[in-house]
Parts: sequence; C-alpha cells; structure tokens
Amino acid sequence: MAIKITEECINCGACEPECPNNAIYEGGAEWRFADGIGVKGSFTSKSGLTVNAEDAQTPKSMDLYYIVTDKCTECVGFHDEPQCAAVCPVDCCVDDEDARETKEELLAKKSSLHL
Repeated sequence: MAIKITEECINCGACEPECPNNAIYEGGAEWRFADGIGVKGSFTSKSGLTVNAEDAQTPKSMDLYYIVTDKCTECVGFHDEPQCAAVCPVDCCVDDEDARETKEELLAKKSSLHL
C-alpha cells in the first residue's frame, strides 16, 4: 500500500526530502513522474495512467503536503520503513487504505520508476 498524508499535517516539510521516489510535494505544487527519478518520455504507471513523464500533473492537494500514490513505494527496496512516517513530528503519514499493494508490487513499481 502507499502512504498518505492526513489533515493533521502541519506543513513542516520534514517528509519531502526523505522520499527516495520524490513522491511528496508541497500543497499546490504540480508534480511530474520525472521529478528526481529520471523517468522520461511516455510513461505508464502501475495504476494504468499513461502520460509524458515530464508533463506537469495537477496537485493532489492545494493546502497540505501530499504523496503521489503512483510514485510511492513505502520505501520498499530503499529502507526498512517509510521514511516520511519515521520523520513526521505529528504522525500524519499513514497507510493509505485505498492503495493496497504487496511487497512484490511495490518492488515492481520501484523498478519502473528507477531505470
């Protein structure tokens, strides 16, 4: 499963630099698959979204930091635990019950993002 940021977020930004997939963005910021991971050209995410990796996507939140589910691997393949949750001072980085994935699916997502 991916991680999500709840309404308890205080916008401290501690989580953003910890993400190995560059899946965390400040509220209102557009995101791209290419951000920080090197994916280029036409890209199809594990959820089936096909876009140009360099094209800006609509922010998932305008007010709070947010995590792009299609880029989140819960740090599988990088760390033993999600780093955003480990550094969050208010424990607002939690499991996203709407985005359940197995360890194998998370590793496959990681492989598709990090060429």
